[in-house]
Amino acid sequence: MPEILEVESYRQLADRVVGATIVRGWADAYSAKKLTSVGAWARAVKGLTVTGTGRRGKLLLLDTDGVRLGVRFGMTGVLLIDGDAGIDGLFYGPHDFRSDWIRGGLAFDDGRKLILHDPRRMGRFEIAPDLSELGPDALTLTRMQFDELVHTRGDGPAIKARLLDQSSVAGVGNLLADEMLYRAGIDPRTPTGLLSIEQRAALYKTFTQTMRTLQRRGGSHLGDHMEARFPGAFCPRDGASMLVATIGGRTTYWCPKHQS
Repeated sequence: MPEILEVESYRQLADRVVGATIVRGWADAYSAKKLTSVGAWARAVKGLTVTGTGRRGKLLLLDTDGVRLGVRFGMTGVLLIDGDAGIDGLFYGPHDFRSDWIRGGLAFDDGRKLILHDPRRMGRFEIAPDLSELGPDALTLTRMQFDELVHTRGDGPAIKARLLDQSSVAGVGNLLADEMLYRAGIDPRTPTGLLSIEQRAALYKTFTQTMRTLQRRGGSHLGDHMEARFPGAFCPRDGASMLVATIGGRTTYWCPKHQS
């Protein structure tokens, strides 16, 4: 599943088309589901020149000499340019390519093509995406922004749910959230407002370290916690039987021994 680290890889790949002019755009009913029509993407992008790339959380941005374009990747979306993918594979996605999984893309005046490949059909294109619904970007989160993230009146939501809230911090997905809490030794069910000062400090340190470490490794699916993400697994750190529950709408795995 593409989280912020995977989409950052997509952004770096998309740098290849900066300076190119779009001669054609196409989208199917799935990737255009947030647009006024399937043809809206084609009409909006034709003739635009890509001037730069950007990203907010899991949203890829293409700046042009006209309207800004956005691409969301859902659960299994992969960006390809002339057959090159931004990452080698997704943990919860298929690791092969099929032409019927192409949901749309852009063709450029130099012959290159940018393609959205998405088996589960949850990715989409956006025209002039609204960034106001997204919180600060997780890759550049400051301590002040983190303190605002965990600040709440009363007990507040479970810390796992807060980390997944894209309006609070943009880019953290299920795998990254579990990895951060695993490394910080925090129970994901802990109400945000009940985190101790020590737990908050540990979580911020782990938040930034996890981002750097997994970006260097190649993605959120390469964490230390990953080998224990199945029922009946044992904690890689201390051997305790892992617990599993749905928190924040997502399947969550944690260790009852060191995450307490």
